[in-house]
Parts: sequence; C-alpha cells; structure tokens
Amino acid sequence: MLVERMTKNLSTESIFSRKYGLLGKEEAHENAKRIEQLCFASADGHFKKEPDGDGSSAVQLYAKETSKMMLEVLKKGPRTASEPEAPVADTPLEPGDNVLDISGGKRAFIEADEAKELLSPLTKPGNSYNRICFSNRSFGLDAANVAGPILESVKNQLTEVDISDFVAGRPEDEALDVMRIFSKALEGSVLRYLNISDNALGEKGVRAFSELLKSQENLEELYVMNDGISEEAAKALSELIPSTEKLKVLHFHNNMTGDEGAVYVAEMVKRSPNLESFRCSATRIGSDGSITLSEALGTCTHLKKLDLRDNLFGVDAGIALSKTLPKLPDLVELYLSDLNLENKGTVAIVNALKRSAPQLEVLELAGNEINAKAAPALAECLAAMQSLKKLTLAENELKDDGAVIIAQSLEDGHEDLRALDVSTNMLQRVGARCFARAVANKPGFVQLNINGNFISDEGIDEVKDILKSGKNSLDVLGPLDENDPDGEPDDGDEEEDDKDGNDDDEEDGLDSRLQNVKVEEDD
Repeated sequence: MLVERMTKNLSTESIFSRKYGLLGKEEAHENAKRIEQLCFASADGHFKKEPDGDGSSAVQLYAKETSKMMLEVLKKGPRTASEPEAPVADTPLEPGDNVLDISGGKRAFIEADEAKELLSPLTKPGNSYNRICFSNRSFGLDAANVAGPILESVKNQLTEVDISDFVAGRPEDEALDVMRIFSKALEGSVLRYLNISDNALGEKGVRAFSELLKSQENLEELYVMNDGISEEAAKALSELIPSTEKLKVLHFHNNMTGDEGAVYVAEMVKRSPNLESFRCSATRIGSDGSITLSEALGTCTHLKKLDLRDNLFGVDAGIALSKTLPKLPDLVELYLSDLNLENKGTVAIVNALKRSAPQLEVLELAGNEINAKAAPALAECLAAMQSLKKLTLAENELKDDGAVIIAQSLEDGHEDLRALDVSTNMLQRVGARCFARAVANKPGFVQLNINGNFISDEGIDEVKDILKSGKNSLDVLGPLDENDPDGEPDDGDEEEDDKDGNDDDEEDGLDSRLQNVKVEEDD
C-alpha cells in the first residue's frame, strides 16, 4: 500500500514536479519500491536492537526516512536517458554498500542453489560488506556447505553478524551441524555485534558455536534471546567467550536460566564493566539467583538500560537490587515489571532511585502487587524524576487512594512525560479523574491508559472533559474496552470496608485527600 501511495505521489503534479520535473509512473514505482525496502530494513534493524519496545519508535523511523527519501527523489527529478536505472535494493544499504540482509519476506528454508544466489554479493572482488543478517532463513546442511566458504572468505572484514533464527524447523542433528559450519567459517572474525537468538540452542547449540565464541575478544553487543539457555548452556557461554570487557549490550531475554544459571550469567556481568544495556527478562530466575545477579550488576557502573522483567525476584531480591541501584548513576531506562516485589521491595527500590536516578526516563513497575501503602514513597520518587517520559504501573492494586497521591506527584513539572499506564489498578471515578488532570496539560503527551478498571460511565465522561479542556486532545486517551463501569474493587485488608461502591459516596470519602493534594473538584 505504501509503495502504491508513494508511486502516486511521485508521479503526480506538484510544486516539486513543476520545479524539478515529473517522474513517469514506471520510474516512480521503481523508486517507491526501493525506498520502501530500504526504510523497512532500517526500521526493522532498529526494532531488533530495541526488542522490548512497542515498535512505535521503529514506525516513526520508517515514516521519517520514507518522507526524507521521497523528497530526495522529487528534488532529483526524472532520470535522463543517459542515466542507468536505479537497482531495486534487496538489502538495507548504507554508504559503501556494507550490509547484506537476506532476512526479508516470509520465513523459508534455503537450499544450496538459493544460498549461492543470495550470498553471491559476498563473492564479488572488492566488496565492502562488513555486516550480514541471515535471520528468518532456515539453512539446511547443503546450504550451509555453500555458505561456509563464502563467509570464510569475507570473515576478516565482518564486524556485525546476525544469524538469529537461521535453523528453524531443521532436525536437531542437522541444525547442530549447520551451526558448526558457520562457527568454523567465522572463527577469527573480529566482531563487535553478534546475534544468535531464536535458535533453540541449549548447551549443545552453544558448544556448536565454540570456535566462533572462543575467538571473540572485542564483542560490544551480544544477543542470546529465546535460545533455551539452561544452567548448563549459561555455564558454557560464560566459559567460551574469552573476554567481555568491551561488551556494551548483553540480552538474555526469554530463556530457562533459573537460579543456577543466573550464577553464570552473573559471572559474565561481573566481567563486563562497560555494559550499557542488560536484558535478562523472562528467564525463570528466582530469589537466590536474582540476589546474585543484582549484586553482580553493581560492577556495571555505565548501565543506561536495565530490564529484569518477568522473573521471580520477590521482596528480598528487590531489596538487594535497591542496594545496587545507587551504583548506576547513568541509568535512563528501568524495567522491573512482574517481579513480585510487593510494597516492601518496591519501596526499597523507589527510595534508592529517588536519591540516585532523578534522570530516569522510563520506569516500569507493573504487576508487583503494589497498593496505596507504597504510594507515598513512590510519589516522592516520581516527583524527583522530572525527565520521566514513560511510567508503567499497570496491574497493581493502587485503587483511588493510591492514585490520588501518585497523580499529584506527576501534576507539577514532568514536561517530558509521554505515556502513563495505570490500567488494571481497581481505579474508580476519583482516581481516573486525578490521572487525567495530571497529564491534561503535558506538552507532547501521547497516551493515558486507564483500561481494565472500575470507572463509571459518568467518570469516563469527566475524564474526557478534563482532557478536552487541557492542552492535549481526547486522542491521548487509550482504549476502554476492558473497563467495567459497574465493577467494584475488592476490599482486601485496606480501610475501605465501609464503602458501598457508590461513586458519589466514594468521592465524599476521599474529599479530604483531594483537598490535601490540591486537586480541584469539578462543578
């Protein structure tokens, strides 16, 4: 659809065509196809390096680069008879033609003949390729035997290698043989970037890459995600890589590491003092392993991004992490959702952040059983974080009592705030209104997520009125399809047992709190 739209725009009369000339439909289509392929590859590469994002920044890059390249084509004008046709790019080319990316299209098996054709650019004398991406293509043994000698011939010029998801659907023995062929071919290359994710490695797979891993002493980025990294595999990985001193990015997302494997991950972390981005989310690490890992992270004083989501930390590991956080003065993004931190672990962490990380831009604490009792400490922390761009507190138990306190901490300042997620927090009318007021006048604010709560229809109308009357439009309000206007929060052990769930009574009950935090009542 984008190619068709660009073709139409490039071949339609405009102020540019009047100045530079009008492209014919065929030439416009060639350029549109080339632009789309280049921009998609660039955006896809951006997304793969930020796999924990929601894709919005990749889409923005896609749109921005597309517009930029269209303008360049328009200003260049139609091709003259003496000019050669521009080739349709198969790869995300940059100046110097230095990237060979065959990952586009549907996942597919590759056999010998296709491998020879796809990798033929690497065989041309004088080529300057230093980055390759073979992801999403499944190499069989015959194809690997073709690829091996080609890769060996260019290994000395390679700096980035992405062979993630390159043996999908192959029998284990064949997949291991393919890995060994690639490993042998790339042995001795001086890589700064290596991605071996999505290959179901396990210990056997890690050791199949022995020759490649043993020869890497200059790695700056290593991705081993969704690879079945067990205790034994983590141990093998730690043993095989000779040096991680230069490592800046280490991502272990979605493995089966467990407490025992966390010990070996922690050893790698300790040997990586220059780490800037560490991701160890969804790795089945419990309290003991989390404490060990938290202590090891204290050596990574240059960390900017830390993602430990979806593990079994618990309170004790949360407290251990709180002791490490003051040692990370450059931290900008912190992802701590679904760690069972509860109030005690959360309070310990936010108290540490309040003093050590006022520069934080992203904070995620969803799914940690946080209730209103932790709200004052959390609010104090947030008040100190004036650079905050994204705050996620979803799937907790803040209720209106906690919402009032936290919303007030966000109302003053926080000019850079872009997204606030307080979905599924047992919020009712009062809490929803407070959060709406907190963000209504933030310049550049993008989304308020209050879905999955118990906000009455009247409360939703009030939220919409607040947003309409502020500097932001109603567009910032996220979906409400899971909101239950007739629902009531569980009483639990909090002091709400005397409330009957009526919104008017609830609002009266919170009147003093609202006045104390200077939240104005609607007429």
